Amino acid sequence: MMTRDDVLSVLRTVDDPEMPINIVDLGLVERVEVQAAGALNSGTSAPAEVQHVVIELLPTFVGCHALPMIERNVRDAVARLSGAGSVEVRFRFDPPWSPDRISEAGREALRRFGVTVPARAGQGASCAERPVSLSLPRPEACPVCGSTNVRLESAFGPTRCRMIYHCEDCRNPFEHIKRLM
Repeated sequence: MMTRDDVLSVLRTVDDPEMPINIVDLGLVERVEVQAAGALNSGTSAPAEVQHVVIELLPTFVGCHALPMIERNVRDAVARLSGAGSVEVRFRFDPPWSPDRISEAGREALRRFGVTVPARAGQGASCAERPVSLSLPRPEACPVCGSTNVRLESAFGPTRCRMIYHCEDCRNPFEHIKRLM
């Protein structure tokens, strides 16, 4: 019988189409529910259990144009699991996705690829209680050389949730994920 952990394991093979990170480590997966959907006759005397899988995802950005591709890739991956009957993918915007959801393994994968991630927000304060920052986020260090001598090159990167910085020491450009509030 398929479990939630089986689904999460296969979702770790589904990469975000715009970043080198799987959707679990990126923090897109909000909920996975495996429900009994009935029995299939497998040609033997014992019926095989078919399950309905519901997956709720939090997009990184409301206008993300990669959502149809993510949905298709999730459906295809989960459908290959033994016992998967139907797969339902839902996109939710509450709670909103935040870079705080990116796992440590995901942060390291992004760093190796040359993408920095904002430090995790302070614990205890809700979004409504945190002050709104009007300044652009600054990466802690260049992912290539570790220098803090970086400058903003463009507030607009290849996707809406990223911006471009330039390291003055090693002369490499790199992307930084925006904190969207």
